Amino acid sequence: MTDRATALREAGRDIISLSVGEPDFRTPDNVILAAKAALDGGKTKYTPVTGTMALKQAAALHFRRDLGIACRPEQVIVTAGGKQAIFEALAATVGEGDEVIVPSPWWVSYPQIVRFAGGKVVPLITHPQHGFRFEPSDLEALITPRTTWLLLNSPGNPTGAVYPRDMLLGIAHVLRRHPQVLVMSDDIYAPLNYTAEPHATLAALCPDLADRICTVSGVSKSHAMTGFRIGVATGPDWLIEAMGRLQSNGSGNPSSISQAGAVEAFEGPQDFLQDWRERFRARRDKVVQAVREIRGLSTPVPDGAFYCFIDAKPLMDRFDHDDNKLALHLLEHGVAVVAASAFGGRDGFRISFAADDAVLDEAMRRIAQALA
Repeated sequence: MTDRATALREAGRDIISLSVGEPDFRTPDNVILAAKAALDGGKTKYTPVTGTMALKQAAALHFRRDLGIACRPEQVIVTAGGKQAIFEALAATVGEGDEVIVPSPWWVSYPQIVRFAGGKVVPLITHPQHGFRFEPSDLEALITPRTTWLLLNSPGNPTGAVYPRDMLLGIAHVLRRHPQVLVMSDDIYAPLNYTAEPHATLAALCPDLADRICTVSGVSKSHAMTGFRIGVATGPDWLIEAMGRLQSNGSGNPSSISQAGAVEAFEGPQDFLQDWRERFRARRDKVVQAVREIRGLSTPVPDGAFYCFIDAKPLMDRFDHDDNKLALHLLEHGVAVVAASAFGGRDGFRISFAADDAVLDEAMRRIAQALA
């Protein structure tokens, strides 16, 4: 899809991309200044493989202040983006034939990482009428003696699903009966929660399970720092150590300059996040309304993140029930989206509303015209 969109742009076509999960806001100035100061100060050498102590301390502050997770700096690993942390945790623990339960629709990299490690992906199907959330009983029905991990993403990509406190407590009740199951809690979108309830995460709610939970966060989405490539994770000592050994041999330390910027992101002012969240909420409401005005499309209201996962089932006869053909059709009309099948779904597509209002208005106009 990216290659096709690039080719069309090079041919002079005007293409709006709603396919990328990237805030359109500018990285905060204090973060930019911190990165510049690191450059000016000559901090351009290797750092410790798993991150500087300054950033580990800042990340521990973030986990405690923003997610309610008490952790020591030594229990933090700094990675080149949150994806590297997820990759390392699974690669360090998943062997041939191990089962990993992945709620579907899922972020595209989850199943690929599991398969790379030799594991078996066990889809946990969720549905729009339930807000793309699963019940604890759905989870327990899939657990076997070979189950190694549950991957939990809240707020979620691609659906925007948020697991509230009560649902997480129910999931924890199931996990206590199955002590071999580890939990990957991907909280990268935690600041973008549009519900009336504060963000809830499993390690904070259930400290008795903390030695089985790897919580992943970062600065990419919260501080518009996607290009800095900094993720952070915390978990039990044995897992963080194993992830560090992989990182030592796979990539070495994350960028020293990016780490300096991330320290400021975590320790500096956070008040701008409320404004960003409200602007994203307004864009969400605009896009949901526009989708529902297009005959044949529907979407639940996402509770978090900045995506709408759109159902187009009534229109799929026109595209031979192939949502890639639907996505390419929309691209020919000037809008790049991602087919639902990329996320383990079907008969629809995902759009990101991390774009300014004028762009979203024009994109939704083009989608409506393409499907008229």
